[in-house]
Amino acid sequence: MVEPKLTIVVPCYNEEEVLLETIAQLNNVLGELITEKLISNESKLLFVDDGSKDKTWSLIYKESLENRAVHGLKLSRNVGHQNALLAGLLTAKKSSDCVISIDADLQDDIQIIREFIVKFKDGFDIVYGVRKRRDTDHIFKKKTAEFFYKLMRKLGVNLIYNHADYRLMSKRAIDELERFEEVNLFLRGIVPLIGFPSTSIYYDRKERLAGTTKYPLKKMLSFAFEGITSFSITPIRFVLLLGLVSFFVSFLFGCYFITLKFLGGAETGWTSLITSIWLIGGLQLIAIGLIGEYIGKIYKEAKRRPKYSIDIDTFSMAHQLIERTNHAESLEFEQKQLPELN
Repeated sequence: MVEPKLTIVVPCYNEEEVLLETIAQLNNVLGELITEKLISNESKLLFVDDGSKDKTWSLIYKESLENRAVHGLKLSRNVGHQNALLAGLLTAKKSSDCVISIDADLQDDIQIIREFIVKFKDGFDIVYGVRKRRDTDHIFKKKTAEFFYKLMRKLGVNLIYNHADYRLMSKRAIDELERFEEVNLFLRGIVPLIGFPSTSIYYDRKERLAGTTKYPLKKMLSFAFEGITSFSITPIRFVLLLGLVSFFVSFLFGCYFITLKFLGGAETGWTSLITSIWLIGGLQLIAIGLIGEYIGKIYKEAKRRPKYSIDIDTFSMAHQLIERTNHAESLEFEQKQLPELN
């Protein structure tokens, strides 16, 4: 079997503190896999700069000039982790047989990349990197993450438990992913929908090498809400159910207080206040806000704006240069053969 061309895609946002170490470690892994003849010597590293404000792009570009295996993709502005990751996947698939995505902080165990490749050669199009446990997380993050996965399962969303965005995807799996055109991206929910043969590799997650997390509490909550509203209409159905229950309870309270009024035991105005303001008013505001969230998503989808814009792409430039060189060599070979044929 011909060794597959592998590209490791690394989304980066303000990662100057850890980037050089990340490049060195991933480059070593790439070299070991090439030596073992598990992957092609044309395999690469692709670092996607998601509009960083520090020296992240300068470091990527400098390394790309010194190391033929390192390439950079600079986005014109910050578009978020999921869009940056998608940009890297779609760019890498042009000249790759398989692509591995991993975060720049290297908390994910890069030693299991070898197992990813073995599983790919066994015929799996998608290989998920799954955490064995969440010992490195503080108690709040650990409990909220567990609650999120359980909630998504209850809502009917097929998520791989304790899997983030550390995975291998074949070229044909990414081709299929490209057909999912929604603007509201939640790749952890979309990838399992592809349905191609998949498996999981379990590993222990490490502490961050340097720098700070790019997912504080506010972003985590926003990411979770994005996932819920992008894949399930159950919250709207829950509001409908809550509205029906509220109506029934209000009706019972109304009957009760009307009875008290006839018996002379009700305060003036009490019935209208308890039934109209306390119960209905609050529920209406919740319902309007939730429905508005879904309408907002429809609005974003209807505009069909591009998910990202690429400023500089050294990966594609290198790929085009190789194609032109191969084409020129092919023409030269054919021209040499013409006299012999004549």
